[in-house]
Amino acid sequence: MATISLRKGNTRLPPEVNRVLYVRNLPFNITSEEMYDIFGKYGAIRQIRIGTNKDTRGTAFVVYEDIYDAKTAVDHLSGFNVANRYLIVLYYQQAKMSKKFDQKKKEEEITKLQEKYGVTAKDLK
Repeated sequence: MATISLRKGNTRLPPEVNRVLYVRNLPFNITSEEMYDIFGKYGAIRQIRIGTNKDTRGTAFVVYEDIYDAKTAVDHLSGFNVANRYLIVLYYQQAKMSKKFDQKKKEEEITKLQEKYGVTAKDLK
């Protein structure tokens, strides 16, 4: 029991550390079972979501039960080779992801307006 209390005792984690990991550069044909085999070595997993559509293939979200297990997974699996692909394992950051989404949304709105008014990017230069 002493190791558990030492592990979690006064350990200060960086603010970006959380239980949800965002994984990129996965082989497109990876299965849930393979994901659980790879990530389950580092602790209990609550959920794994593998991207299936054109924009999200090769990515996944892995949610751990414990934040320390998530940190250990990031520390050990960043750069891990799976089917000749090196995994990129990051902490999920809601603010960054929603910024990307907002940017995409703005670009789509601009495209719609350009189509509506018959303006092209060349016309704007």
